[in-house]
Amino acid sequence: MNQSAKSYSPLQVALIGGAIATTATMSVFGSAWTRCVVAALQDSPKALVDQVWQLVNREYVDGNFNQQDWIATRQSLLSKEYSSNEQAYVAIREALQTLGDPYTRFMDPKQYESLTSQTSGEVSGIGIRMEINDKTQRLTVLEAIENSPALKAGIKAGDEILAIDGKPTAQMKVDDASQLIRGKAGTPITLRLGRTGQTAFDMKLTRATIEVPTVRYTLQQEGNRRVGYISLREFSSHASDQMRRAIRDLNSQNVDAFVLDLRGNPGGLLNASIEISRMWLDDGGIVRTVNRAGGSEVTRANRTALTQKPLAVLVDGNSASASEILTGALQDNNRAVVIGSQTFGKAMVQSVHELVDGSGLAVTIAHYYTPKGTDINKKGIVPDIKLELTAAQERQLASNPNLLGTQNDPQYTRAIAALSSKNFAQPPISPTNQPLSAGARELKF
Repeated sequence: MNQSAKSYSPLQVALIGGAIATTATMSVFGSAWTRCVVAALQDSPKALVDQVWQLVNREYVDGNFNQQDWIATRQSLLSKEYSSNEQAYVAIREALQTLGDPYTRFMDPKQYESLTSQTSGEVSGIGIRMEINDKTQRLTVLEAIENSPALKAGIKAGDEILAIDGKPTAQMKVDDASQLIRGKAGTPITLRLGRTGQTAFDMKLTRATIEVPTVRYTLQQEGNRRVGYISLREFSSHASDQMRRAIRDLNSQNVDAFVLDLRGNPGGLLNASIEISRMWLDDGGIVRTVNRAGGSEVTRANRTALTQKPLAVLVDGNSASASEILTGALQDNNRAVVIGSQTFGKAMVQSVHELVDGSGLAVTIAHYYTPKGTDINKKGIVPDIKLELTAAQERQLASNPNLLGTQNDPQYTRAIAALSSKNFAQPPISPTNQPLSAGARELKF
C-alpha cells in the first residue's frame, strides 16, 4: 500500500521505549517504482533490506543520518547477495549501527513478537508468573494472575511446575518454560504440579487471552492520612484503563493523598503516558515533540483529571521514556513532588513497523521536551527530593518486592513525610486564576 501522500504527526504513530505500532510501509519513490521493486525482489531477503532502508530514509529524526551517505548505504545493501533472511539481518543491523542511535533497531521475528506481546498488555497462556527458586532450583509459581485460567483452576504461589505437557522442567530455563506454556487461546495444556503436603498431581487447563496487570494499588493508613499507593510497571495498551480503575477505586475509599511509583518502569506507549498524565492534570502542557523537519507539536491536559488530591511520584535510574514524560509533566506543572534518584534520560520517540517476514523495525522519529522545554536526553529528570538507596537497601527491595511501598521502603517513607508536611499539596491554580476546586492550593514542598 502506498500512503506517501498522507502525513502522520509523531503523536499519531509514535511510541516511547518499547512501544509498538504497525504502520503501512511507505515508499519515497512513488507507487510505480514501488510496484517494480516489489515484483523484482518479492520473496527475496533484498525486499526486507530495501523495506528497512526506505523506512529509515523516510522517518528517521536526523535528516543527515549521522553524516552518513544513506543513498550509498542502500546501494551497498542491494549490491550484496543474501542466501537467507538471517544474512540480511546481519547486514541491516550493521547499517543501522552507523546511525549511532541505539533506539533505531532491528528485531528478528521472535524479538518483534515478544515486544508486541509486551506492549499489547496481553498474553495467550494460563496466566502465571514463574521463577527458578533459589533454594530448590525448581520452576516455581510466584503468582496466578487475576481472572486467569491458572487462578480459576486453583494454582497457588509456591506450586512447583514439574512437567509441561509431559516434558520435565528440571534444568529448564524460565524463558523456555514460558514458550511451552504460551499458545493459542482455546488450546489445552497439562501441568504436573508439586505442592507442599501433597503428592505430585496433574492439572489440565485451557489457554486463554489474558490482560496482564501492569498497575498494582493498595490503600494504606499512614498516621492520620489515608494514602493510595499505585505502582505502574509499564505503559502497555491496558495501562490507562487499569490506572483509571485504580484511581477511581481509591477515590471511593476517601484517600487523602497518592503515591505513584514509577521506579523500574522502562516506558511503553506514548498515548498511554499522555492519557495517564491527563488523569492527574486538569490543565497545562504534557509533552512537546519535534520531528526532523523541525515541526513541533504540543500535547496538553484537557480538564479530565480524576483527582485533585496531593501526589508524590517515586522514580529511579530505570524510570525511562514514557515514565519521564509523565514525571516531567507532573513536575513542571507543580502537580507532584518527585522523590528518588535521577531518571534514565531517554527523550526520543520511536515508530515501530512490522516487516515483510514478520520481523520488526523501530525508528526514532522525534525528540521530546518537558512542558518547560527541558531536554532530558542522556540527562534524566532530577527529583525534587533526591534520595539514593544504598546497595543494601536495593538488594533488600529487589529480593522482596512486597516491601516496596511500605515503611521498609526509604523512598516511600520520604514521600509520606513530604505529603504530611504543613504544605499538604493540592494542584496549582489554573491560568485563569480560578481554583480547580474549593480549597485548592498551589503545590509547595
